[in-house]
Amino acid sequence: MASSPPIGVLLAQLGTPDAPTTSAVRAYLRAFLSDRRVVDVNPWLWKPLLHGVILRTRPRRSALAYARIWTKEGSPLLVHSRAQAAGVAERLGPGFHVELGMRLGQPRLFDALDRLLAAGCRRVIVLPLFPQHSGATTGSVFDGLAEWARGKRGLPGLTFVRSFADHPAWIAAWAARVRAADALPSALRPLVISFHGIPRRYVREGDPYEQECAATARALTQALGADPAHVRVVYQSRFGREEWLKPYAAEALPAWAREGLTSLALVPASFVADCLETLDELGNELKHAYLAAGGRDYTLVPCPNGSPEALDALTQIVREHV
Repeated sequence: MASSPPIGVLLAQLGTPDAPTTSAVRAYLRAFLSDRRVVDVNPWLWKPLLHGVILRTRPRRSALAYARIWTKEGSPLLVHSRAQAAGVAERLGPGFHVELGMRLGQPRLFDALDRLLAAGCRRVIVLPLFPQHSGATTGSVFDGLAEWARGKRGLPGLTFVRSFADHPAWIAAWAARVRAADALPSALRPLVISFHGIPRRYVREGDPYEQECAATARALTQALGADPAHVRVVYQSRFGREEWLKPYAAEALPAWAREGLTSLALVPASFVADCLETLDELGNELKHAYLAAGGRDYTLVPCPNGSPEALDALTQIVREHV
């Protein structure tokens, strides 16, 4: 009797440059910052600024930052994402075909979907690797799916995982990371949960991201058995003059150090894998600013990456959507 076609699983990320060079970073930023999901500004105003200023100055600075974190195997985000795809595939076992796809960069989202079709998958579960739903991330992946599907005669059934902000298994993976880093919160050493920021305007227009960040923070606090008074939330990675979600990490942490809070641990809870924003922005830039303002003890908790708890959680989320 013929075997059933495999169920396809697409783990989707936004992407990463191909190399820590100015030219590679410029190509990546050109595509990334041209996505209206990421930067929703009138193109007549944004394009001259992007091409006339940002792409002339920012790629070199960003390339230096990428060079600080680059590994022998390549971009940390790509290395960890590949490990997650391999670990999920191993746990799911026969009957599934798992692919990693990047909205921008390699391996391309379109190519990953084509490989799933070539493997005979008639159904594909799409898991964007963003725990909290936002139009800037999850929405961009959805747009990529629509672009790919537009050119296909035969389409698989698609199941799209919206988010897993407070999924118990995912929260347990983060809790395991916090405990392993000896970073349990206390009055003298609070746990700071950092999320990638988005413009406040996006929330006013209906983006659920802020609510989902709050859900993650509550769930992690409960999983750790912590006093909510010992847990703080900040938002990172702001750029431009528009108001973003507050408090801003780059302002809050140095201010707390000046007020006498000289020890803290930080959890980058909007990321499933370590990347430029966690390793350099939080691990280098924000740490330096905090210590320069009087802080003494700064612990950055690693992302779940390819830990057994993370792989178990991602696998469980996929199975729940089967």
